[in-house]
Amino acid sequence: MEGIEGTERFDSPGKGRGLQALRHFAVGELVFACPAFSYVLTVNERGAHCEHCFTRKEDLSKCGKCKQAFYCNVDCQRADWPLHKMECLAMCAYGENWCPSETVRLVARIIQKQKVTTEPTPSEKVLLLKEFESHLDKMDTEKDEMNQADIAALHHFYSKHLHDLPGEQALIELFAQVNCNGFTIEDEELSHLGSAVFPDVALMNHSCSPNVIVTYKGTVAEVRAVKEIDPGDEIFNSYIDLLYPTEDRKERLLDSYFFSCECTECITKSKDKAKMAIRKSSTRPEPEEIQSMVRYAKNVIEEFRRAKHYKTPSELLEMCQLSLEKMGSIFSDTNVYMLHMMYQAMGVCLYMQDWDGAMSYGEKIVHPYSVHYPAYSLNVASMFLKLGRLYLGLEKKPQGVKALKKALAIMEVAHGKDHHYVAEVKREIQEQK
Repeated sequence: MEGIEGTERFDSPGKGRGLQALRHFAVGELVFACPAFSYVLTVNERGAHCEHCFTRKEDLSKCGKCKQAFYCNVDCQRADWPLHKMECLAMCAYGENWCPSETVRLVARIIQKQKVTTEPTPSEKVLLLKEFESHLDKMDTEKDEMNQADIAALHHFYSKHLHDLPGEQALIELFAQVNCNGFTIEDEELSHLGSAVFPDVALMNHSCSPNVIVTYKGTVAEVRAVKEIDPGDEIFNSYIDLLYPTEDRKERLLDSYFFSCECTECITKSKDKAKMAIRKSSTRPEPEEIQSMVRYAKNVIEEFRRAKHYKTPSELLEMCQLSLEKMGSIFSDTNVYMLHMMYQAMGVCLYMQDWDGAMSYGEKIVHPYSVHYPAYSLNVASMFLKLGRLYLGLEKKPQGVKALKKALAIMEVAHGKDHHYVAEVKREIQEQK
């Protein structure tokens, strides 16, 4: 393998393999870029983004056969055809009944690509896709069943169009590898654009206080330093949303990635007190009352996730408001469980075009986010961006420009100064002068 300049693969004590720096990287500096080994655009973004390069633009040209894939131009369509071909045939054959999950679509493309690829690809300079951990021995019955359902869907939708599918055991392993090592590609407001595998990016170990951030330029993952990195330092990414307290993060990492995090943040729990802030009152609630409210918060978060599929927006908003009222009897407004439900409420308000409601929630969220998240967090940038655009839409120009500038300061580090998202925000600020 040719390696990544300025870094090396090494044995990380207690973590297995990892990536470490061979030289100094400054904050905002690009550590490395990695093209996707394979990727799929999410079905919801079809027509708005090019299937091949993920560029967002109007007047895309559609595939003449399936009429569901859209492209910038003939070059993008030709480049995507070797992998789109089998999906195109399957979509034409199944019509409205074509509905494999994004993971199934991604695995189908990986299998197709592996058939024609004999040498390591530009996305495998330090880690080969076949070296991915599958953690099959740690999977519970529920994950096994999900794996089997995905394999059945792959056979159902693709067996006629993807010849010589791997055997059962190879498919079980491949799905487990993709579930543990796959990435979701997101835009500047953290909206889901698609799924992909980036082998070299997957080599990095996790920390709840990471020194790099992964962002996307089309279908290329870019890894940038968000802290000063010195020669010999291990390069750490974060696998999860870092808003939540230590116990929640550990639970999520164990469930999704099968390891117990022992990073400095998990040992010191330095942010837990602020994240779990209790409402100021003359009598502090008993520990049992706090624990009971935490259990309620976790249940309502899960219940809301399911309710999104069948409740109306006004019902969802009412659900948010009732849960906030109940949690507010014990939790402070800056408590992460309160912030979670405020964020959901803001999303519903945006969907309902209740701009004042969305702004009101955004104002309560943005500053606690800045405290709870690490520096240069995309979650914080995205919140300033949404709030800035809301302010401008509501003709609150000074607040709008101020919020966009705060978003820009984070985005220039996380995305790099030459990224089209950065140019877009700069243009929005310029237009207000």
